[in-house]
Amino acid sequence: MTRKKAPAPRVCAIVPAFKVSDHVVQVVAGLLDHVDHVFVIDDACPVFSGRQVEAAYPAHPQVTVLYLPENLGVGGAVMAGYTRAAELSFTVMVKVDGDGQMDPEFIPALVSPILAGEADYTKGNRFFDPEGLSAMPLTRLIGNAGLSFLTKLSTGYWQIMDPTNGFTAIHADVLPWVKLERVEKRYFFETDLLFRLGTINAVVLDIPMPARYGEEVSNLKVGRAFLEFGGKHMARLCKRIVYQYFLRGFSVASVCLALSLPLLIFALSFGLVQWYRSIESGIPATAGSIMLAALPVMVGIQLLMSFFSHDMARQPSKPLWVLLNGNSGGERDNQKQSGTEN
Repeated sequence: MTRKKAPAPRVCAIVPAFKVSDHVVQVVAGLLDHVDHVFVIDDACPVFSGRQVEAAYPAHPQVTVLYLPENLGVGGAVMAGYTRAAELSFTVMVKVDGDGQMDPEFIPALVSPILAGEADYTKGNRFFDPEGLSAMPLTRLIGNAGLSFLTKLSTGYWQIMDPTNGFTAIHADVLPWVKLERVEKRYFFETDLLFRLGTINAVVLDIPMPARYGEEVSNLKVGRAFLEFGGKHMARLCKRIVYQYFLRGFSVASVCLALSLPLLIFALSFGLVQWYRSIESGIPATAGSIMLAALPVMVGIQLLMSFFSHDMARQPSKPLWVLLNGNSGGERDNQKQSGTEN
């Protein structure tokens, strides 16, 4: 019996458009040679970015402009684009900002690992080349480094960097498991999406690429981002730990964490009480009291470090979309296992 040939994968670009009328037409022009279709999402733009695209590409078969009735934020616009592209059966969606900071020449590098069955989600990394970092403003460089650490902590993807880089690609089969309607609508959406990908053990890869800056001004303020996003990172860290280490799995790391927290809480509480009593009475704490406070601290920190060691080593290896399709996307994996690859 002849095996039915799978349809060729189709790649599209999702371009959220809000106050990018000076750049978005050129962005679309650069994308047409690298993707099968471009979706421009006009996020209730006050300067009518979507209309400018339609005027430049009237009835173009590769360009679609979607108009949102109200401003949803960049995350809401991207999720609307993902939803529309999935309805039209596109295989991979590449998110590209409309301000011209992203080089479309790197789209094949983002898409290739996904189509090869090596990843569910890929993202750009401007931190890979140290020499290229000289083009990045110092405040943005420091801010991105700090946000990278918080993102690693809250998502569990310790191998990734540059969390504010919005040049990303995702496989369509992963989207239903992410639950797009629950993803943050504003600037935190990229981190929130990574968090949700982590809860389903999706494979995420960083793709090295240089930074590209022009005259455009970023709307993301680093100081404000730390204040606004700090609580969100902590909330997702707690959820991730519960999901990965207690609800969906249990391991040595779970035991280390479960033991370390009570020990540290006891040590801190007991130490503060003894310190207060010592001040009130004027009598130094006994050696036994000091040891009783210090020993749980040392053991608790050791257990906590062991937990993070396990957490950093815990990285998914098999893309979710490949598992969902019975490894149909991993042709190279099948060849290797059968010994037919030369």
